[in-house]
Amino acid sequence: MGDKKKAIERARKGKPIHQVAALPFKIAGDGNVLVMLVTSRETRRLTLPKGWRMKGKSDRQAAAIEARQEAGVKGRMLKRSPGSYRYWKRLPNAFVRIEVNVYLLAVEEEEKRWQEKLERTRAWLSPEDAALLVDEPELGTLLKSLDMTALSS
Repeated sequence: MGDKKKAIERARKGKPIHQVAALPFKIAGDGNVLVMLVTSRETRRLTLPKGWRMKGKSDRQAAAIEARQEAGVKGRMLKRSPGSYRYWKRLPNAFVRIEVNVYLLAVEEEEKRWQEKLERTRAWLSPEDAALLVDEPELGTLLKSLDMTALSS
């Protein structure tokens, strides 16, 4: 059984389930921090590149893999996490609450072609603008509360 199926089974039993997300960022030429959001495949909403935990990988490693697959970015994963957020995921016949652990990715390379390029659009935004555009309230709060000095150092 895959990691996603295991997580859904856990949710149906009322157990907490988790995903991991990368928060790609870069320092623009003017010194301001920009963060990257990607569109989801089904609803086309802006969000972070995220996915299920991966067997044999740390959450940080899994988040880096998701960033490369969904957004075509590679870089250095920071040790410090800005936090987590929760959201409701729609399943075929239910909604489940998911906790997403977020990891910072200092982007060093943007690929022109990547695995999910035809399914997603990526956008560089200020954290403030990104916070306004995401649908998940807790993700918006996390984006607004980013410590910009820690990111730019």
